[in-house]
Amino acid sequence: MIPGEGTEEVVIVGGGLAGAAAACTLAQASRPTLLIERDTAPRHKVCGEFLSIEAQTYLARLGLDLDGLGASHISSIRLINGRRAAEVDLPFTARGVSRMSLDEALLHRAESLGAKLIRGAVVRNIAADGQGIHARADELGVLRPDALFLATGKHDVKGAKRPRSGTSNDLIGFKAHYRLAERQSSLLDGRVEVILFTGGYAGLQMIEDGVANLCLVITQARFKAVGRTWSGLLHSIADETRAFHDRLEGAALLFERPLSISQVPYGFVHLPNPVEPQGLFRTGDQAGVIPSYTGDGMAIALHSGCLAALTYLTHGRASSIFHSQLRADILHQIRLASLLYVATCRPFRQRILLRLCQAWPMVMRHVTSSTRLRDCAVRRVLETP
Repeated sequence: MIPGEGTEEVVIVGGGLAGAAAACTLAQASRPTLLIERDTAPRHKVCGEFLSIEAQTYLARLGLDLDGLGASHISSIRLINGRRAAEVDLPFTARGVSRMSLDEALLHRAESLGAKLIRGAVVRNIAADGQGIHARADELGVLRPDALFLATGKHDVKGAKRPRSGTSNDLIGFKAHYRLAERQSSLLDGRVEVILFTGGYAGLQMIEDGVANLCLVITQARFKAVGRTWSGLLHSIADETRAFHDRLEGAALLFERPLSISQVPYGFVHLPNPVEPQGLFRTGDQAGVIPSYTGDGMAIALHSGCLAALTYLTHGRASSIFHSQLRADILHQIRLASLLYVATCRPFRQRILLRLCQAWPMVMRHVTSSTRLRDCAVRRVLETP
């Protein structure tokens, strides 16, 4: 491609799960596709790294081998608050794998199918005129594709920013990998632990190579109260929750420092806008952001990428059809998960939820099922020729 004179049929901005899934689907249909990834090399991302059965189904469709990536197996979920805990079997066997490994495998898959990948370029602005959509990217100039897929995750692009009203955007997300002590690694193996604490929650699970992923979300106020330091935050949670203390005792941090992201817009669901141009497809977190403790964020990202690509192949630039369908597919789950987050953001509510789950374990099983993508939505994509 000549910078400033791009004529690719489809440009995908962002090489995460949604963008790479769309690129694979379009490339399989022999559509000229350019995938722009801002990072020059693989990197870790703030993510729970939990793959539900729906996410696994999409990855299998796209040709990825999770066993080859060394993904862990997860069969139960344990909810913890203070010294209380409740545990149930998941209705499926989940998998755990790092986003760095998974995203890179999907990008390689997209390239092998014929998509063109450019790394290290940043799209600064997206706009529309009488000739269609155009985007300005570093070192590439102005791109004028027939369709543009926006898959930049939680990072907005000028000219196509998401509205923040009605979302819980006072949150900070953190993520770190640990090598746990042998006994703690054995106790965590096969389960995901969701830990509720004052001002937030954490998820802890094994991924590949015997590594544990810790991903947590906390309010700005709670982080300020512990001195705005990672060590202060961990000590504060450990004082509140014995299990958390035990898991990290003797653990080795594998990152130089934890990853973080602020103003996470939980509860956002894109509302089709008649003013927005046809041909602009919002995918992944640009279309909907579900609270991470539900464990279906990656499935929603994969679903949106595949659905967007199939909609384009069937209906051309009619992105409004895609946005309406995707909203119908994910609105209920995101609203329910957001209500659950609000219901458990205060300590006394957390205690009530934990006691309910202890008394009636099926409550936990129902929540894990009702916040997942519905089978009919997944089948609609899988059965599209």
